[in-house]
Amino acid sequence: MAAADEPGLRPKAVTCLPEDVRALALLLPETVEGAHQGHPDFRVGGRIYATLWTDEARVVVKLTPDEQARVLEDEPDAFEPVPGAWGGRGWTSLDLDAADEAVLRIALLTAWRTVAPGDLVARYDDLALDP
Repeated sequence: MAAADEPGLRPKAVTCLPEDVRALALLLPETVEGAHQGHPDFRVGGRIYATLWTDEARVVVKLTPDEQARVLEDEPDAFEPVPGAWGGRGWTSLDLDAADEAVLRIALLTAWRTVAPGDLVARYDDLALDP
């Protein structure tokens, strides 16, 4: 068994719950909760940036294809592209059982910035979801 301090390995942090997704998403400016295909979603400017799949313990977030490639490389156990064309457009699934709160915070904030109106993003340029 490999030591936890070896490169590429880190100790497993506490996993996230669906309630964490909701609480963090609703902290983001002008976010409203709605529903999409029977699942809670989170929107800004009328556009969905995250959909919560509570029964599967995952959240699907809207990233750019470049952001998607980065998270897939950085956290391959937590992220995967949504199947089909949606995944090719940046929609990415985050496994809540494989993610710690820091990863969830970054994913939600990145997704929010991806879909929020430009003037809103500019007003909150220094926004962080700090604990």
